[in-house]
Amino acid sequence: MQTQEHPFKVYWQPGCSSCVKVKEFLTSMEVPFVSVNVLAEPTGFDELLKFGVRTVPIVSKGDEFVFAQELADVAKFVGIPFSGRRLSIPQLVERWIYLLECARELITLIPDDKLEYRPVAERPRTMRDLSYHIFQSPHAFLEAMENGLEDLRTIFSVKRPDLKTKDDVLGYADSILARLKDWAARPLPTEQDMIQVYYGLQPVHGVLERSTWHSAQHIRQLAFVLDGFGEQGSSLLRPDAYDGLPMPIGVWE
Repeated sequence: MQTQEHPFKVYWQPGCSSCVKVKEFLTSMEVPFVSVNVLAEPTGFDELLKFGVRTVPIVSKGDEFVFAQELADVAKFVGIPFSGRRLSIPQLVERWIYLLECARELITLIPDDKLEYRPVAERPRTMRDLSYHIFQSPHAFLEAMENGLEDLRTIFSVKRPDLKTKDDVLGYADSILARLKDWAARPLPTEQDMIQVYYGLQPVHGVLERSTWHSAQHIRQLAFVLDGFGEQGSSLLRPDAYDGLPMPIGVWE
């Protein structure tokens, strides 16, 4: 129940990278909130529908809400300052390509009998889903930059039953990596460039940063699970792989 002491609610689900990040951010800034796991709370999704949305994370107060994809928007909504040092646009692009190349190698290490393994029991996302989802983030970003896609969720939140086998996923990964490298070879956006996405008019820099660390967090999760399988997934990434990216502290929640 929403109370005066906890005027904000955070709607989230297990395994959601952005959900982990916004909860950690509000906690670190000592902003109290009610945590609503929409997979565990029977009325969680019904409450989201009152706002006209079906995705998480969402931060709400009364009848108002904000998409919690960009922490600067969340900070403004809850009334706290926001600042942070960022990698430059060229640095982000270079890091993203490196991480996605690592992700491709990690996918090859997934045992065939573990493709349908669910790392988070209460969330129906398999290792196969997690693997292709890593590449849905750059796919959505490129569609936004090249074709004006505003609702990135139509790509990165969509199940891909057509990607059935490891080879299917690797083929998708290769196509997105090639496309990202082609985009990166052209003149890159500037710090002043803006883009319209479903959570508002945003600096391209911020959308790029979020897309990069979103992939990175799922790569971290993939490596973590592979380590548990005895495949030494984390060893494929260099020690500074995540440096400078505003990733969550927690792996899952």
